Amino acid sequence: MQIFFISSRVVISLAFLLYASWKDYRAREVSNRVWMVYAPIALVLSLSELTIYEPGRLPAFGLSFGVTAVIAVLLFYTGGFGGADSKALMCIALALPFSVGTMVGPLSVLGESPLALNLYPLTIFSNGVLFAAATGIYLLLYNVLWHARNRKKFFDGTLVKEPVSKKLLVMITSHRVLLQKLKETWHIYPMEDVQTENQNNLPKRTLLVVPKDEGREEIVTRLSQAVDAAKIDNQVWATPGLPMLIFITAGFVVSLVIGDVVWELISAVLR
Repeated sequence: MQIFFISSRVVISLAFLLYASWKDYRAREVSNRVWMVYAPIALVLSLSELTIYEPGRLPAFGLSFGVTAVIAVLLFYTGGFGGADSKALMCIALALPFSVGTMVGPLSVLGESPLALNLYPLTIFSNGVLFAAATGIYLLLYNVLWHARNRKKFFDGTLVKEPVSKKLLVMITSHRVLLQKLKETWHIYPMEDVQTENQNNLPKRTLLVVPKDEGREEIVTRLSQAVDAAKIDNQVWATPGLPMLIFITAGFVVSLVIGDVVWELISAVLR
């Protein structure tokens, strides 16, 4: 009978995450109703299973959820996570506080990772972050090919004076897009800003580190005015702002099939 609870928690979690990912991709917004339905179902299933079969693990369940919730809230308030991402992680902690095993078995000779056994939501999170980071390699290669094809500098004007760390961060998170596309596509965020200096009326361009909804339209307006005045090129640095929920869902699926990818990679290096 316990297998029924385990299967239910996995299937329900996958269904909610797939739906939320689709909504996040289409509209970059997920209704709170999704989490308001997912959370109580997850909590009831987990508590019922643990109370009946493993009451001794109830404190560990509370610890797993507590640690995950703290990390999710911190990520949200520091700008690393959106609201839906944080809520998704907390709901996962209610549904799947501990590993349910993998379909192919752990690839590491050390077995399942301690993180998966005790804080399974963080395994899903680490998998998702790893996949999200992989997009940085794609964007870096895209930018290198763009440079080779167009014979243009990566950074021009006052952007040349920006720190190397900022330039590298921008190159792995964004690419050059036409200003018109930036204006028409609301989920593309500018990764540079421009201001006109009072002394000689020259544009002062700066790179942005973290794209945010707040102030997006003002930045786009300033860039547009600079382009219209022929002060800067009509291609600016911008990021597509890929939904993290998609990577969290991918991390969940991979954790079910393979396990903790980060642990597997570390184990492979240490063998």
